[in-house]
Amino acid sequence: MAYVISDECIACGTCEGECPIGAISMGDSHYEIDADSCVDCGTCAAACPVEAISEG
Repeated sequence: MAYVISDECIACGTCEGECPIGAISMGDSHYEIDADSCVDCGTCAAACPVEAISEG
């Protein structure tokens, strides 16, 4: 199951730079994770300063 980014995201971009496969990109109001590309490594969740990323 892919990780997801909640509305708590402050759009800092930290997660995008940490994703080893480039599955994260800026959406309309916050960053989003491409569920089809996500490999469930958790690197993004560990890097998020506001804990807006969790397993979906």
